Amino acid sequence: MTIWRDLAPVLRLFADACRNKLLLGALLAATTVLSGMALLGLSGWFITATAIAGLNTTLAFTFDVFMPSAGIRLLALGRTAARYGERLVTHDATLEVLASLRVRLFRAWARPQAARRLLARPAQLLFRLTGDIDALDSLYLRVLVPLASALCAALALGVALGLLQWWLGLALAAWLIVTGLSIALRVAQRAKPDARRRSYALEALRARSIDLVAGQTELIMAGQLDAQKQALAIADQHLARADDALNRLEAQAGMAYSIVGTITLTATLLLTAALVSKGVLNVPLAALALLLVLTATEPFSALRRGALELGRTVLAARRLGARIQAADEKTAVAPQPPAGLVLQLTNVSAHPAGADADAQEANILKNISLALSAHERVALIGASGAGKSTLLALIAGELSARSGNVCVAPHSLLTQRTELFQDSLRDNLRVAAPDADDARLWKVLHSAGLADDVVNMPNGLDTRLGEGGLGLSGGQLRRLALARLLLRDVSLWLLDEPTEGLDQATAHDVLLGLDTQAAGRAFLLATHVRREAELADRLVCLQHGRIVAEVKRSDADFVGVLNSLRPD
Repeated sequence: MTIWRDLAPVLRLFADACRNKLLLGALLAATTVLSGMALLGLSGWFITATAIAGLNTTLAFTFDVFMPSAGIRLLALGRTAARYGERLVTHDATLEVLASLRVRLFRAWARPQAARRLLARPAQLLFRLTGDIDALDSLYLRVLVPLASALCAALALGVALGLLQWWLGLALAAWLIVTGLSIALRVAQRAKPDARRRSYALEALRARSIDLVAGQTELIMAGQLDAQKQALAIADQHLARADDALNRLEAQAGMAYSIVGTITLTATLLLTAALVSKGVLNVPLAALALLLVLTATEPFSALRRGALELGRTVLAARRLGARIQAADEKTAVAPQPPAGLVLQLTNVSAHPAGADADAQEANILKNISLALSAHERVALIGASGAGKSTLLALIAGELSARSGNVCVAPHSLLTQRTELFQDSLRDNLRVAAPDADDARLWKVLHSAGLADDVVNMPNGLDTRLGEGGLGLSGGQLRRLALARLLLRDVSLWLLDEPTEGLDQATAHDVLLGLDTQAAGRAFLLATHVRREAELADRLVCLQHGRIVAEVKRSDADFVGVLNSLRPD
């Protein structure tokens, strides 16, 4: 029951994604097995019958060699075609399901607070998207398909031999099903702890490798490089021990299936010999029975690989199941604000994921009420930890309100960090607008002050960026983020310290672009720098998660509040 509960979400995903293709793949796999059985059985019967017919002149002239020969050719061609179709359909269906699963996981991770949790453990995210998802291909390719083929082989053997002697067919089919499945279940039970240990060791090995490669400088400065190498070696040793245990178990499983096959074949030989001696069966039919039994044991042996990986597959399904179900749930959409407003917060309280509302004051929002009119420019000011970024995350939907109401119009968020992918400059821009053509991309690049830089690049929009935008300067990265912001035609911009870390000249260019392109839009800008706050028509001061003051440009103390901020 526990295994079924863990696998149920994944099995439903398989069924929903491409049920017909999966059934076709299983059918082709069963057809391949049955064709192989029929081919070997008919060949054995034909060779034996031909040899016996050759001993008698009368039988030699009357024996029909053409129909069996045609049947053998047909089965050989059919088996080859079925095997090719099986590999094509089953792997295509599996890859389609896994691609759909990755999309669902991305949707689940795009929910409020998910990004914060994932940033704390990026190696875990990588393993979920690679190792855990890849582990699920065993469920269909190495468990369900071989199981269906093995059962079809046993039932076909029972029917074929039942036509000769009903009790012989029933006994051999039952024997194969019971022993074949018993060995697979036993192997799965014994392999479960080692398969899980291998999964944990592999995850630890990847995480520690990433830490070693990405954090070499920090590790050297802290004097922990050797310790990290040792931790990596320990994870590799755990992985090697788990692999050795699984390899030994696979060898034992193979031996067990060989023993069962030998016992089955020996029993069949003795029983058919007795039936031939009594005149119940002739020699060609006895040869047919022996060869059918010989081929019927092979599909059960194919189950051992799936049984070895079942523990890892169930573990992956358990870890991904909650996310799969979460992806199917509809995310609550913030209601639209009243006419004339782009944002309305009413008595909103919130705090970041993992914060203790009773013990930790920093970044916790308390009874925030705020409204932005269309075309209004507002700056959130306050010391670090006052709750500015938390408030922007709440409005953007990255953080859920614990109380109060949030009404927000369509918006875009420009964070302090520019998230770029190892891809072309064009595709990094199209993250914001997948259907944007080159003319539109050049327009926003010109508005952001980056067009001349891109023109001077050897490949223009096709220029490949490294991981995190490697190849661009800090100012170019921020301008690219601004260009991507401009691609979305929304009425509200959320800007989190857009020029932090930039030199004065670059910051001036970015702010000039923002000022020009914000015409007709409202924006809410979080800052503690004067040059950014000067763009605003209203200043909202936060302290310890509360709004303590609001100043408009027309107020006498507006300049005084600006002067209290950090200079350029």
